[in-house]
Amino acid sequence: MRGYLAFTKKEFIEQLRSYKWLIIFCVFFLFGMASPLLAKITPDLLSGMKIEGMTIVIPEPTAMDAYAQFFKNTTQMGMLVVLLVFGGMLSNELSKGTLINILAKGLSRPAVILSKYTAAVALWTVGYALSAITCYGYTEYLFKAAALQNLLFSLFCLWLFGCFVLSLILLSSTLTGGSFGGLILSAVILVGLLMVNIFPKVEKFNPVTLASKNVALLNNASTPGDLMITVWITLGLTIAAIICSILLFSKKKL
Repeated sequence: MRGYLAFTKKEFIEQLRSYKWLIIFCVFFLFGMASPLLAKITPDLLSGMKIEGMTIVIPEPTAMDAYAQFFKNTTQMGMLVVLLVFGGMLSNELSKGTLINILAKGLSRPAVILSKYTAAVALWTVGYALSAITCYGYTEYLFKAAALQNLLFSLFCLWLFGCFVLSLILLSSTLTGGSFGGLILSAVILVGLLMVNIFPKVEKFNPVTLASKNVALLNNASTPGDLMITVWITLGLTIAAIICSILLFSKKKL
């Protein structure tokens, strides 16, 4: 336990020194601020476009549009940022051999995996929370208050998907070599899951569904009950990925 806490502290310090905290904070704050602003000004921008022979009718933007933009930005660009920032959280140290001395001093290999995942989830959680709170504040300021269905559950689903992505990066890093092995394999798996999700019968078993049904939850086209199986499967896959990472890393030659 002492080794786990010490290595987790080391991970937090390394995140600060490598500016990961700054990158995550700035990017996700921008997403949270820009989403309602884009929803607000988009109709004005489109109305200024003149197309001969056509009349563009643009409905008044609402809070729903702001959150739709927020979830779109986070699931697309946000997840890309997560992959780029955390893609080398284990691969870099494996390729450089910096873990050898630490492990030789008595730190257990499971502690390494758990510490890296804890630090990554903590940064993702704080960055995502900052983005969501900023979006909520600007949405309340720019739009009339509207009662949106299942907002907290929708936010939770996307947060859980982010945790799943981090566990996938960790597992991929233990399976592959090189600084970018984990990043590339994680991206390939996510693209595969995205392609499989086009089949309706597979949706409820696919973690990607948690990042694609957010707006449907807000407008009540989907209910929390519809996604409970997906939530439990994603949680189970996340835990399984961490356990597999520990088992594989424990047998890995450094």
